[in-house]
Parts: sequence; C-alpha cells; structure tokens
Amino acid sequence: MHCRDHKKSQANKSKKQSDAELKLKRRAPSAHEYFSSFFGPRLKDFGIGERKRKRRIPRGVLEAFMKDLDHSHNHQPSLDDQSETTCSSSGAHSHWTKFFRTLKKKSFKRLGSLTSLSVPRIPKWKSKSSRENQVLSTLYNFKASLVTFSLSELTHATNNFSSENIIGRGGFAEVYKGCLQDGHIIAVKRLTRGTTDEKTAGFLSELGVIAHVDHPNTAKLIGCCVEREMQLVFELSQLGSLGTLLHGPDKHKLDWSKRYKIAVGVADGLFYLHEHCHRRIIHRDIKAENILLTENFDPQICDFGLAKWLPEQWTHHNVSKFEGTFGYFAPEYFMHGIVDEKTDVYSFGVLLLEIITGRPAVDHLQQSVVLWAKPLLEANNIKDLVDPSLGDNHDRGQLGCVVVTASLCIEQSPILRPRMREVATLLRGDGRVLKCTQANQRRALQRTYSEELLDAQEYNSTKHLRELKRHQQVALALES
Repeated sequence: MHCRDHKKSQANKSKKQSDAELKLKRRAPSAHEYFSSFFGPRLKDFGIGERKRKRRIPRGVLEAFMKDLDHSHNHQPSLDDQSETTCSSSGAHSHWTKFFRTLKKKSFKRLGSLTSLSVPRIPKWKSKSSRENQVLSTLYNFKASLVTFSLSELTHATNNFSSENIIGRGGFAEVYKGCLQDGHIIAVKRLTRGTTDEKTAGFLSELGVIAHVDHPNTAKLIGCCVEREMQLVFELSQLGSLGTLLHGPDKHKLDWSKRYKIAVGVADGLFYLHEHCHRRIIHRDIKAENILLTENFDPQICDFGLAKWLPEQWTHHNVSKFEGTFGYFAPEYFMHGIVDEKTDVYSFGVLLLEIITGRPAVDHLQQSVVLWAKPLLEANNIKDLVDPSLGDNHDRGQLGCVVVTASLCIEQSPILRPRMREVATLLRGDGRVLKCTQANQRRALQRTYSEELLDAQEYNSTKHLRELKRHQQVALALES
C-alpha cells in the first residue's frame, strides 16, 4: 500500500513538473520583448557627450556560447532537424536570459558584429521558439565593436526623420542623411516595414553580412539603434549617395573623371564581395542610391539588406519572392528566380549606363535606360548615348572601356556577361580591352548556375562571336 502511494505521489510530482515546463515554454519571451526590455531602458541613458566614458564589451566575451554555426548554414533541413529544434525550443527562455545576463555584467556601450555571415533562412514549419533560438545563435557571436545610438540622437540628427533627408528607399527600409551634434555626417538606415520578427531577422541578417565585409569600396558601419526601432548607422559625407548627386541639382559636380572613378571603385567592391570575402556575397540591390560617396568621391557599396551569401558548395539561390529595385533585375531572376554572381553583374551594367547617360534606371515615364540605350549601342551612336551635361569633357579611352563593359554586363544571357574580375580589368583598359573581350569566349571552367541553366536554351556560338565583334567595333570607334 505504501509503495502504491509512493508511486502515485511520484506520478503527480512528474505531472506538475511537466505542466510547469510547458507553462514556461509558453511564456518564453519573444525576441522583440527582450530587445525592448533590455536595450530600450539602457539606451535612453546614452548621450553623445558620454561616449568617451562608456566601455566596450571585450572581443570574444560571448564566443563561448556558440561555436559552430556553419553547420546550420551548410546543412539542408530534415525531419530530424525539425524534431531536434522543436525539442530544444523549451530552452529559449534560458538562452535569452543567459545572453542578456552576460551583457548586464559589462557596461553596455558597444555591440559586436556577428561571426556568422548572415542569419540562415528559417523554414516556416519551424516553431516561433526554434526560430528565436537561431536568432540567439547569431546574437551570441557578437565580438567587434559598434557605437550604440539612442533613438532621440538619430531623431535629432535626421530632423525627425524628415522626408527631405531621404537619400534612398528600399522594400523594407528608408535611408536618411543626418548630422550628429559633434558635426559628423551619417546615413541612417531605418527599417520601416514588415512584422517585428521580420525586422529583427532583417536587422541581424544585415549585421551578419557587414561583419565580414571590409573593403575601401564598401560602406563603413559605425553603429546601430535598437530602441523601439531597429536602425543601422553608416559613415557619410556631404555628397550623400550617387543617386542623389547624379539625378539631382548638384549633377554638375560629377565630371567624367569622377564618374569613371566611381565606376571602377564599385567594380572593385563587387569583385571583392564575389571572390575575396570569407564567403561569396551576392548583393542583390546594386543601384545608384546604394552607392555612398566619400568627400573624395570614392564610392562605397551599402545596404546589404537583401544580400545573400553562397556557401562554397552552393551554385546559386532560388527565390520565389522578388525583392530589389525595378530596372535593375536580371532576366534570369524574372524567369527562374535565380540569384548568383551574374545577377549583380547585370545590375552593375545598368548602373554603368546611368553613369554614362545621366539617366535613371527607370525614368518618370517608366522607360528603362537599358531599352533606351541598346539601339544606340548597336548603332555605335556614342554621341547620343553620353550625358549631354558632360559635353566633350571626357577621356575617350576611358569612355570606351565603360561603354564596352556596360554593353557586356547587360547581355540578356548570363553566359555572355563577364564576371566582376573581368569587369574590373575591362574598365581599366590598359590597352587590353579587345583581348579581355575575346577572353569572354574562353571563360573559366567554373560557371555560374544561371550560365549552365541558360546554356542549352540560349547559347549559340555564332551569336556569341557576333556579339563580341560588335563590342570590338564599339571599342575601336571610341579609340580612333
């Protein structure tokens, strides 16, 4: 009898413990709740004049939490993954608590950039708690330093986020030009659309990409804000973005030498993203508004909100949701949802046409600069192609390099487009324009997925040779 009562008591105890765990699981706070509860109150205390007194989180202080995110990036989801993640979701509360308890032990002024290159895409079939766990995995890998701004600082810097200060717009964010109290010019990317979870994931994803980007022609992230909103803060000069300068009242500041410098710099930046980063990065939103300019007219690629990284064993991404800016989309993106290096090459070709012609990618009549320019390129009518505001004040050799490169980059078939390595060489000329153009016929054995896909559909060697001859004629006409 005593044994039976003891078993019954043990069963009731187990049931109560199970119910308590279930209750805890249901009460596991969301990412937004923790961002608000922890970051918000503390950021209100941070003033610009106090920055020197605030310390940093030492590099690597959070590295002990998570050591192997690459597995989640390179591993395809399976049913086993689903069950494993679901089982671990009950620990979401303890993980969040541990993360923020660690932060509280330090004087919180600086946030680190992320060790992982981006937040992995989280399948919809995973529970909210398991999705939060993956965001936590990213948060735990903070190690470099960023200035943390308060919302009031950025509101004041941008004149209450005035529409007059907007220098760029995207599908989920707006970019504002601002000036801090100490006189520093900044660009503030403000996430304005999407659910709270979408904003959080987008914010962390972009931080993760920027963490592994370090090149003279990529934008310099100096800080962020997570007080009620999520914002990224970049260095900026009085010149603003290429888009505002090229298509605004100060267009006269962009003489040919500066335009050429910008074209070469952006090419170098993209070449770096595609081939010299820790992992290959596809930007997916190259456009004039996403090119910030320094005081010396050095271009810096910004806005990595749509960027995707390609693990070594992946050839491409397939996307079903079209994101980006109309006028810059590559044909294969529309046709097959393919994202690889050649989609960036096409967008860069559109950007080159903007630099040459002074026209926007899509004008107020919804006319594409690509459709407008192609007949002129085919007729070698360079005079009508070039921005009238430039007159004859341009270097013919440089112009020839840019025109030929743009013409190659906007080819409908990706197999006819050069890689950014070749683009950077073509733009510099060095008397090798024709040689580099002919080299397109014998490009590297490794080809992008979009090339392989469209090879059987569109590639024709006779057509390819005809296109190469046309590009050579354009180059010769400009050099003569």
